[in-house]
Amino acid sequence: MSRPTVLRGGRILDPSRDIDRVQDLWIDQGRIAGLGEEAPAAVRSPKDVETIEPGQEEKETIETGTRAAARGGFTTVACMPNTDPPLDDRPRVEYVVRRAREAGFARVLPIAAVTRGQAGEALTEIEDLVDAGAVAFSDDGKPVWNAEIMRRALELTRPLKIPIIQHAEDRDLKGAGVVHEGWISTKLGLKGIPDVAESVMVARDALLAELTGGRVHVAHVSAARSVEIIRRAKARGIAMTAEVTPHHLVLTDEAVSGYDTNAKMNPPLRSTRDREALLEGVVDGTIDCLATDHAPHTEIEKDNDFDSAPFGITGLETALGLYIKALVEPGHLTLPELLLRMTRKPLEVLGRRGGTLEPGEPADVTVFDPAARWTVRAVESASRSRNTPFDGWELPGRVLFTLLEGRITYREPAALASGR
Repeated sequence: MSRPTVLRGGRILDPSRDIDRVQDLWIDQGRIAGLGEEAPAAVRSPKDVETIEPGQEEKETIETGTRAAARGGFTTVACMPNTDPPLDDRPRVEYVVRRAREAGFARVLPIAAVTRGQAGEALTEIEDLVDAGAVAFSDDGKPVWNAEIMRRALELTRPLKIPIIQHAEDRDLKGAGVVHEGWISTKLGLKGIPDVAESVMVARDALLAELTGGRVHVAHVSAARSVEIIRRAKARGIAMTAEVTPHHLVLTDEAVSGYDTNAKMNPPLRSTRDREALLEGVVDGTIDCLATDHAPHTEIEKDNDFDSAPFGITGLETALGLYIKALVEPGHLTLPELLLRMTRKPLEVLGRRGGTLEPGEPADVTVFDPAARWTVRAVESASRSRNTPFDGWELPGRVLFTLLEGRITYREPAALASGR
């Protein structure tokens, strides 16, 4: 039987219960026991109590993806199905659940493929995959481009109350594009991807969601037109939710001016106007939650000409700092509002519980200093990959400890050295 744990004197931020105060947090048997003296005396009285306090600044390199998640302060992550092979059958989904449990650094919620092999032609066994542990469905990396397939998927998932997560992209409009279509793409001589390549798919799916009563979640929204379509869909009562990524809030297509493949992503970085519309959508609630779109690639893959290099960047370890920089420091959101969008809201989209420090709930806790500055050093990343455009950036919000069900899955090295 594990001993009780107390996180001493931290600022407790629990947006689910409107709590923002300095207090001790008590954990017992992997569950939240209570705050301060609200915790049972039987938990607070034993002499053998593990005490955790904020540490100091240093770095540590750890290789696995769930370690990277823990280092970034995440206790739960949802993984997309665009693996090789894709998560399109029961054994593969069960394998992800089992391996994540064995690794023990972060809880992993598998998102299964909508179509077999993500080929867009035949639906997967949706009910069977849900039974295996899938929390949603997506062909992410590719759109569900066939409207009839999308309609049937929405009809099948409606009674299960889980969403179809759409990588919104019209394949014909995207074509061979590699960056946002605009002045930068013209100047660089690179094939552009117009914003409507995303927005027409968002509009189509809003209509299909209205027709079927199913739930559509738009992944990594990047375009101003898409934000407006989602806003109008919500006003009509359509079950459509959306997310944004840190890079689309802090960068524009200017970042690719030097042909930096670490700034190549899909959807691409867009214009200042698009970036401002995304910020507005976050503030007014059109965009429900804040994601990472973590997409690791090897240096060999990224060290290529711009057209040939793969889309995507890493995001787990920098997300919290970038969101504080983009949303809290300029005053767009308060810190509790930010955390709500990173914790409770994504789980609500997936129809899951969590994101709370309520007594009796799993003790999934992130201890961080929102004011502490740290420098992103790609070479020290806990991820296997180093493909980030933020190498060398100074960010706020240093993660000190991450606890999953009361177990420390990440401890900032200076805290480890000091025994704190």
